[in-house]
Amino acid sequence: MKIYPDSIPDWFSNLFKSYHWHGDRKEKKVFLTFDDGPTPIVTEFVMNELHKFGFEATFFCIGEKVTQHPAVYNRIIINGHRVGNHTHNHLDAWTSKKDTYLNNVSKCSQLVASKLFRPPYGHLTPKVANTLKEKGYKIVLWDVISGDFDRKRSSISCLKNLKKTTRNGSVVVFHDSDKAFKKLQEILPPYLKFLKKNGWNSEVL
Repeated sequence: MKIYPDSIPDWFSNLFKSYHWHGDRKEKKVFLTFDDGPTPIVTEFVMNELHKFGFEATFFCIGEKVTQHPAVYNRIIINGHRVGNHTHNHLDAWTSKKDTYLNNVSKCSQLVASKLFRPPYGHLTPKVANTLKEKGYKIVLWDVISGDFDRKRSSISCLKNLKKTTRNGSVVVFHDSDKAFKKLQEILPPYLKFLKKNGWNSEVL
């Protein structure tokens, strides 16, 4: 059973305005984001698909995986995409001690030179969030989630939801991970084609 919302309504994101949930609703652009990489083959597949449509994206990278796959990480930057911090070990702020979590973010920052931060699972605590903001981080969440990580969900369902919930300014979450790869291959190309056909451009955050 699915336990995450397909999209975040504006009334909810307006309650937490210190986080970045979406862009300008009046502009015909979206912000494609990919979490949990870099991953050989998967991240390269994503970049190839983005290139076909002239789209740019933001990749929220796990520090440990940057250490393991530096060449893939460097290609993200060379190809004109943006990177963000996703902690060094994909920690959950709800189950980690504050100092442990913040140190993990700092460890990732030594490899990922970015003040964009996305918390794994979308989980944060007020104390952690405040400290990150004091350090100059822009905390990026989302208003549309692809469901590519959900192995119990069909690709048809994921793609249908993406087409239904994407709006001007949407920040859309995908995952360039081994776990998501099969579904990503099935939903990303037609979704990018859908965006292009309907006049959306994709920019980095």
